[in-house]
Amino acid sequence: MNKAIAEFIGTFTLVFIGCGAAVIGGMGKGATAIDVLGIAFAFGLAIVAMAYGIGPISGCHVNPAVSFGAWVAGRISTADLVQYAIAQVLGAIAGAAVLYIILSGKASGWNGGLGQNGWGAGYLGEYSTLSAFVFEMVATFIFLTCILGVTQQGGPSQTAGLAIGLTLCAIHIVGINVTGVSVNPARSIGPALIGMGANPHYVGQLWLFIIAPLLGAGAAGLLFRSNVLTAKP
Repeated sequence: MNKAIAEFIGTFTLVFIGCGAAVIGGMGKGATAIDVLGIAFAFGLAIVAMAYGIGPISGCHVNPAVSFGAWVAGRISTADLVQYAIAQVLGAIAGAAVLYIILSGKASGWNGGLGQNGWGAGYLGEYSTLSAFVFEMVATFIFLTCILGVTQQGGPSQTAGLAIGLTLCAIHIVGINVTGVSVNPARSIGPALIGMGANPHYVGQLWLFIIAPLLGAGAAGLLFRSNVLTAKP
């Protein structure tokens, strides 16, 4: 249960801070406004904080794709994979729910946005389904390559959280205008479900933010399981 609670808190924090920066900071005016770089660092720094906060307890996956990649690589058990994924999705839903409560108190109103991931007409850069799928799969592969690499035996464990957080930041800088950047099924599920009353179409796009990250994570996991990317003693 300690691992599950840690993963719940970590994923809650990622959604609350990352998506909160997008929808609260992104709606700011003048000195209170933040752009793509600010949102990217919010997601990255949330991961850095949780890596050092809950990393010693659960490894700070806060992402079903990370847990899946670790499972494919032989790093965690099937029981842990299931336990982690459930806790992560619940944490993301709770994080989005708290954001919903806060944003509902905005005097001038709000359009129901909770930092949902999407693509196509009307969404940020209006990229195609193929563009969105390829970005999410490749970005998750890169993310997992970093995570599995720095956390392997002999890796730079003391700076692992910083490396992982900065990698997530870089991925957001590249991809926010494509999909809003998921690379994390839980991060997509939480805001889509809580915000479905105002924006139901994002629920219909969740399949991409589940399948593409899992494929990218699984590919990275296989490379580490086959020792292609394993550090040699």
